[in-house]
Amino acid sequence: MSMTDTKNIILVFGNKEFNNSLSELKEYLNFNLKTVNDYKDLSSIENYQGLIIHEDALNDKSLKDLIKNDNISKILFHNSSNIPGTENIEKLTLPASIDQINNIVVNNIIKRKFKVNSSLKINNYKLDKNLRRLIKKDIYLELTEKEIELIELLNKKTHTKKKEILTTVWKYSNDVDTHTVETHIYRLRRKIKETFNDENFIRSEKKGYSI
Repeated sequence: MSMTDTKNIILVFGNKEFNNSLSELKEYLNFNLKTVNDYKDLSSIENYQGLIIHEDALNDKSLKDLIKNDNISKILFHNSSNIPGTENIEKLTLPASIDQINNIVVNNIIKRKFKVNSSLKINNYKLDKNLRRLIKKDIYLELTEKEIELIELLNKKTHTKKKEILTTVWKYSNDVDTHTVETHIYRLRRKIKETFNDENFIRSEKKGYSI
């Protein structure tokens, strides 16, 4: 299948029963799907629109490695309450209605394909703006919109002055003197330290703040 043929198709990895069940719902689904039973050749997988993975398929090592690939949008359909190594993946608990299936696929795979620069690599972290999370390996921290804007701004320059942060993130005028920046950076630093045990994610120096 060529890239042109695959870019609007979502691959489904699951056991025979799960694959057959989804295939029977094709006429009611708001997306095109192709079920996969052989996980050996995954070389062209990034050409597809996204993946639906049933938890049973995670018994295959190649699928476990695929879960870690941040370049591919994916949703895990599961029955279990806790599946190690899948903390940063969108999930749908089974059984699920057709509306639930359509909603999670449209919102987390199809729409996401049209969002530019949705994630940003910062040192050993990934900033996911869609999920509003700062992620490191299997650990993540939920962020507010302002915290995301703050991290993005600090990551753009070597040093960023307090006044620039105020005008860019909080839209204050240059002559406003406020403790807003210090307060928010203090809270964000504390959250990051508690989650990742990292005291140096945001640094404060004479020239300004930096990451």
